[in-house]
Amino acid sequence: MEFKKKSKVSTEIPTASMPDIVFMLLLFFMVSTVFRQSTGIPVDLPVARMIKKLDAKKNVTNIWADAQGNISIDDKIIEKVTDIRNIIYQKRIETPKLVVSFKFDRFTNMGLVSDIQQELRKADALKVNYCAKFGD
Repeated sequence: MEFKKKSKVSTEIPTASMPDIVFMLLLFFMVSTVFRQSTGIPVDLPVARMIKKLDAKKNVTNIWADAQGNISIDDKIIEKVTDIRNIIYQKRIETPKLVVSFKFDRFTNMGLVSDIQQELRKADALKVNYCAKFGD
């Protein structure tokens, strides 16, 4: 009695359609992804005659202040002005090239703006950007 040799079973996974599947997944995620935008506190920015855009937003942290005296740092509400010093100091340790982007309402009390500026100086955050919208 003779035994016939069985054919070998292939253990390879066919990869001919792999680029099509990858392309469809990439397209699906590109279409369905929603990017989160920084909301902060709703403020009516002051108007400036000449503005300059920041080059990169990678090393930027935002401070928002509205007319009611609410303060927000990167979408987190701050209770006291003195808390700004510790928060910004920690951020400066993590990111030495930190730029603070200061967005305040046109009707914000200038005493509050001055207090925030003093806290930034105490935190040694001297690179400050003041945001405005373009207009006359």
